Amino acid sequence: MPKEKTDPKIVFEALKPMLAKHAGNLAVVTDSEDNYYLDTNHIQKNKKPLYFGSAKLRAKYVSFYLMPVYLQPELLADMSEGLKKRMQGKSCFNFKEIDQELFAELEGLVDAGYQSYAEQGFVP
Repeated sequence: MPKEKTDPKIVFEALKPMLAKHAGNLAVVTDSEDNYYLDTNHIQKNKKPLYFGSAKLRAKYVSFYLMPVYLQPELLADMSEGLKKRMQGKSCFNFKEIDQELFAELEGLVDAGYQSYAEQGFVP
């Protein structure tokens, strides 16, 4: 499917639901027009909640952070080259346009990350 070049706000609105569907069992830290941020209710040794993920609107792109892939890098074992090209660092993906195929893969990764956190007892 061809990629749609589009306003980053629209890209943000397309990515946000991937995280929001898990919000019922997570803590919504920020829900604004340019930032959607989720923590778990699991308190770490540093007395801060364990981060789950976020989507952040930038000037020309959207950054999508997913902490479970940092803690469990094996979640990325089957990642496509297309999604790998979107990675910045160990847990961030940047998008300038809507790409349905990559978004579907990313959503599967979010779900696998949530499941990984559940298996580790970080979320219900």
